[in-house]
Amino acid sequence: MAAVRVTLTGCLLGMAAIAATNSSPVTFNKDVLPILQKNCQNCHRPGEVTPMSLLTYTDARPWAKAIKSAVVTKKMPPWFADPKYGHFANERTLSETDINTLVSWVDNGAAEGNAKDKPAPMTFTDGWNIKPDIIVEMPKPYTLQATGTINYKFILVKANFPEDMWIEAAEMRPGNNKVLHHGKVWVRPPGSHWMDRAVPGEAYEQETQSAILGRNQMAEGNDILGKFNPGLGAQEFTIDSGAKFVPKGSDLVFEMHYTAMGQETTDVSKIGLVIAKNPPARRYYFSTGPSAGNLVIVPGDNNGEVVSEVTVGLDNVKLVYAQPHMHLRGKDMELRAIYPTGETQVFLNSKWNFEWQLGYDFKEPVPLPKGTRLIAISHFDNSANNAFNPDPKKEVRWGLQNWEEMSNCFVGLTIDLKDNPDRLFRRSGPSLLRPVAGQAGPTLTALEPANSTK
Repeated sequence: MAAVRVTLTGCLLGMAAIAATNSSPVTFNKDVLPILQKNCQNCHRPGEVTPMSLLTYTDARPWAKAIKSAVVTKKMPPWFADPKYGHFANERTLSETDINTLVSWVDNGAAEGNAKDKPAPMTFTDGWNIKPDIIVEMPKPYTLQATGTINYKFILVKANFPEDMWIEAAEMRPGNNKVLHHGKVWVRPPGSHWMDRAVPGEAYEQETQSAILGRNQMAEGNDILGKFNPGLGAQEFTIDSGAKFVPKGSDLVFEMHYTAMGQETTDVSKIGLVIAKNPPARRYYFSTGPSAGNLVIVPGDNNGEVVSEVTVGLDNVKLVYAQPHMHLRGKDMELRAIYPTGETQVFLNSKWNFEWQLGYDFKEPVPLPKGTRLIAISHFDNSANNAFNPDPKKEVRWGLQNWEEMSNCFVGLTIDLKDNPDRLFRRSGPSLLRPVAGQAGPTLTALEPANSTK
C-alpha cells in the first residue's frame, strides 16, 4: 500500500464515523476494494514480497484491524520522501478521503457489501509487473546454506543478444524472495574484461575469487540493467524519451545478496525486459551516484553524519531517478546539487527503511549542467537505542554485509546518445578523503564552499 501523509486525530476519526452513520455504510466491494486496487495490490498479492494478499474480501477481512493501524500510523503504504522536496511520478500516498473510508469500514464491522458493487479485478501478467518481451534467468539453481554469512554472489549468464537493443523497462524477479535480500542484473558488453574468466552459471564471490571476477569498470560499458529490492518493483526507462542500451553480443551478470533462512534452499532468479518500440532520443544510464566508501560511524552515535560527492563531467545530463541505499543503521538521506553558479537545490529528503528500499521517479527530468556537484548526506543510528543495530560498540566502515554500512544514492540519468557514460561523474570533495579511525564522517564540514572552482 502507498504512504500516508495525513495526520489523523481523534477528531478526524470521529468525523469519519459520524459521516458513515449519516450516509450509506462503507463496504468492501463498493468503497474499499477500489482503494486497495489502486494503492496496495501491486505488492499485496500471491508471489510478491508482502506476507498477505489483499485481492479479495476473503483475503483482506482477517487483516482489517491491521489495515487501519497501518494507514493511521503511516506505516503503509510505504513512502518516505519529504513532500517539501521533489515531485515524483511514482508517489504513493492516500488521500484523506481514502484514509477515512478505510477507518470507517473497519470501525463499522468491515462489511463485505453487495457483490454487484465490485469493480473488475486487476489483471497481472503471470507474476510480472510488466509484460516482458525477453526473459533471461540463471541457468541453474544456486543452493544456499541453511545458516551463516553468505557473501555476495556474481553469476555470469550467457545471453548472447543477437543485435543491439534498446530496453524501455526491466524487472528483476527473485526465484525465492525469502532469501534474496536484493540483487542487480548488469549488462556486460563485448570487450568487457569483468568476469571474462568465469564459467557461466557458476557463482563467484569477490572476497575469495577476485582474480576470476576482475574489476567492474564503467569504462568498459558495464551498466545496471535492472534491480530487485523489497518494494522497488519494475524500472521504467522512457522518461525524457530514454531507453537503456544493450549492445549486440552482451552477456548479463547477476549480482546477488542472499541471506540464510534456517534451512537449505535454492534460488533461480530472472529478469524480464521490454524492448523499446521506437529508437530513443536519449540514453538512460544507472550510476551508483555519490558514494561514501570512506565512511566512518563511531560507536554509540545516534545521528552519525556521512557526506559523499560526485561532479558531473558531461553536458546535457538530466537526473530522472534516485534510490538511497544504506543498511541496518541508516536513518535518512538527502540528495542535493550545488550548481556551477553556486546555487543549491535539494531533490530528495527521505527517511530510510531497510525493509522497503524505494526508488523515486522524478515527474520531470532535472538538468545537471557540467560541473554540478551532486551530494548525498546520510545519517545513521549506531546507538543501543536502534533495535536493528548489530553492534553499537563497534566503529562501522563501508562493507557489503548488513552489519557493515553503505551510503550511496543510485541515480538514473539520461545522456546524449553519443556520450560515453565513463565521463558522467568523477568522485570529488568529501569522497576523496581518507577515512580516519575514531573520526566520524566525512561530514558537511568537508564540503568546499558552494562558489569554489574545482
